[in-house]
Amino acid sequence: MARDGPADDATTALAGELIGAALSLTRHPGVATVPLEGTIVDETLHTFLLRPTGSDRTLRIPKAGAEGTILLGGREIPLRGETLRVRPEDRTKRLLGRGRRSLP
Repeated sequence: MARDGPADDATTALAGELIGAALSLTRHPGVATVPLEGTIVDETLHTFLLRPTGSDRTLRIPKAGAEGTILLGGREIPLRGETLRVRPEDRTKRLLGRGRRSLP
């Protein structure tokens, strides 16, 4: 089944590189300092490494439970961390439906 429209654009954007993207975290059950804004400097299967705006330190934020927005390609895209709980190197094929296990 072909995808089209805004959801397709967001999925395509999220399938690409996230390092360097601005992240605005509006809700997270495991993070006390919400809302939180910063830049993604690295990611793993389960976490984002985020450099908060105006800080030199980095925070490891679990993807599970993360809600907010991510700025990719000049667009704010809604973020649900569970959707991105995949190895970064496998995300493209899973989000675009070409992997063994596609994401929701």
